[in-house]
Amino acid sequence: MTRYLCAPDSFKESLTAIQAAQAMARGIKNADPDAEVRCLPMADGGEGTTRALVDATGGTMRTIDAHDPLGRPVRAAFGMLGDGTTAVVETAEASGLALLDPGERNPLVASSYGTGELIRAALDAGARRILVGLGGSATNDAGAGLLQALGVRLLDGCGRDLEPGGAALAGLDHVDLTGLDPRVRDVEIVAACDVTNPLTGPDGASAVFGPQKGASAADVASLDKALTRFAIVVERQLDAPIADRPGAGAAGGIGAAFLAFLHARFMPGVDLVIEQSGLDEAARWADIVLTGEGSIDFQTKFSKTPAGVARTAKKHGRPVIAVAGHIGRGVDELREVGIDAVFGIAPGAATLDDLLRHAADNVAFTTEQVVRTLRLGAGWRI
Repeated sequence: MTRYLCAPDSFKESLTAIQAAQAMARGIKNADPDAEVRCLPMADGGEGTTRALVDATGGTMRTIDAHDPLGRPVRAAFGMLGDGTTAVVETAEASGLALLDPGERNPLVASSYGTGELIRAALDAGARRILVGLGGSATNDAGAGLLQALGVRLLDGCGRDLEPGGAALAGLDHVDLTGLDPRVRDVEIVAACDVTNPLTGPDGASAVFGPQKGASAADVASLDKALTRFAIVVERQLDAPIADRPGAGAAGGIGAAFLAFLHARFMPGVDLVIEQSGLDEAARWADIVLTGEGSIDFQTKFSKTPAGVARTAKKHGRPVIAVAGHIGRGVDELREVGIDAVFGIAPGAATLDDLLRHAADNVAFTTEQVVRTLRLGAGWRI
């Protein structure tokens, strides 16, 4: 009896990670009814990480009333994992670029307040450990809104609270921590971060990520100046130099708030998911590991989910096969990270709408053909 582990990421716009894993399992059973199959949804710390970890650990999703980057009401979700004490929050959930129409994007005023509301809700739910996926934010406020939601006051020279957004930080005079939620001092915060950008300068949050959030060249200069002011005040008051810290520029500078105020530990996103999901034990159990995501190419080897899955599987000598909706150039390079073969799921000429609509069936069919081929192969004890 052969044991298969199905550990894919989501197939964007068509399948969540658990749906992709279940489709793989269906294909395996069609080809090998006696097989043992485990489904372990995966992610790389970005969009879909909360759902993947909730599904992997038997946790629950929680939804709250929060505020979007422009201060409008929005329903936002976080996850409580199966242990009942670990929460997962994504910055994109309440502070994400996807929440705004293109014409609404304005990092001068966009706030990360909603992410702070999600962290506060996780604390209310009894979290003792909070995992945060950094990325996809519409903000460039160095996490100022997040801090305000947790009780920190950011004050100008007259003692007035700053307005929302990154531009307002140019007027920061001092921070008041007396109202900071005391629970954050007793909770472990781990941030999934795959960028090493500092907070300020030519490689900082404003210069690198500001334009995609709606910042003009003049806005970038203003925002970098404002974040520099934030860094000066934080270093002076908290003895926390953050301007040049790797990762401080993540998610529009939210990384800086996590480093200086919340003392978070940073990890590559896929490594965080691997640690929390129990992938190592599952790969040890399996005879064959299947992974995949919507698109695979040479970039997959750089901290993407299939590469992380393969790296873990190879520690135990397991073969790794990946399936994808789209196969780009350079997939032969993936053998370097342990992916032995890659298969595309597209059945032939079709519209994108058709491919998205039938993604589950296409994943199942392709996986079935892979397993049938393996069963025919000489030397496979299947």
